[in-house]
Amino acid sequence: MDGNAMQVKASFRNDYSEGAHPRLLQALVQASGEQNIGYGLDRHSARAAELIVARCGQPQAQVHFLAGGTQTNLLAISAFLRPHEAVIAVASGHVATHETGAIEATGHKVLVTPHVDGKLTPDGVRALLAENTGEHMVKPRLIYVSNTTELGTIYTRAELQALRALCDERDLLLYLDGARLGAALTAEGNDLSLADIAALTHAFYIGGTKNGALLGEALVVVEPALQADLRYLIKQRGAMLAKGMVVGAQFEALFEDELFFELGAHANTLAQRLQAGLKAAGVQLLLDSPSNQVFPILTHAQIQSLAQVTSFEHWQPHSDTHTVIRLVCSWATREQAVLDLIDFMNALTSAAPISATGT
Repeated sequence: MDGNAMQVKASFRNDYSEGAHPRLLQALVQASGEQNIGYGLDRHSARAAELIVARCGQPQAQVHFLAGGTQTNLLAISAFLRPHEAVIAVASGHVATHETGAIEATGHKVLVTPHVDGKLTPDGVRALLAENTGEHMVKPRLIYVSNTTELGTIYTRAELQALRALCDERDLLLYLDGARLGAALTAEGNDLSLADIAALTHAFYIGGTKNGALLGEALVVVEPALQADLRYLIKQRGAMLAKGMVVGAQFEALFEDELFFELGAHANTLAQRLQAGLKAAGVQLLLDSPSNQVFPILTHAQIQSLAQVTSFEHWQPHSDTHTVIRLVCSWATREQAVLDLIDFMNALTSAAPISATGT
């Protein structure tokens, strides 16, 4: 194997290993030198909310800045639902798999349905509605989707429109987890804008943690009926930061210009280059992802070799001999790191061609 190909070193484990984009750090330095009102009532948070509302085109919307994605999902979903009401999500959905039962811990069941390339479909929702029909069972009330999905795929405008139409027909709420919304809105083939997301959902959040921020998410509550007393509930859940400007100043910097979208596009561009390079090397993929997450299928021996030069997530078993891994590019990923990884995989597959059939 080419010795130069062994110099990958950069991590492809996730899109939040780095701290924050320099412009956001500068915004924090500036805000830290001021005396700001606490609890998210500072001028930076107010300005950030104003910028986001303008982008959304929904002047009645409320924006609340929170620390992390699980906290945001827990706070929003528990606030929107009555005690007997439940969430509908795909089986791979973050609230169903990677939040340690946070939603269930608030007393709300998560009803799961199979996904189609990571996405929830109206047919999946209808199947769950047909199974939960009376007061002896939980009442499905909120549809949870994420964009991008856990598999890096994106929703189209038509797909979200179909889900919203079903919500309107069956008196359901549509909530979108936007932990990687920056990647979704800048992915190839995307036909949604932030304004479209706001028009089609009752509430959603904009992820900062996975798109260049030190921490922070912006919960946007579009539906006025869901807005009452949210600050009380944020405080009660321990989610109200005394130094709220820490999140507000970062979102102000992200949305003063196109930085939020530039960072998402950078991650996507390098991930797509990586995905194309893997295909050219003969690596089979779980699916074609248009965003910043890539899912190669490798032999166990190849995974062991790859682990010597970079880090990544073991995603799911594929066969007795193969496993799906996840490679992620971030706002900070360097082009050279992607080229080095492609070189390494070319050398690796040349030495031992990959066949995901297990034969």
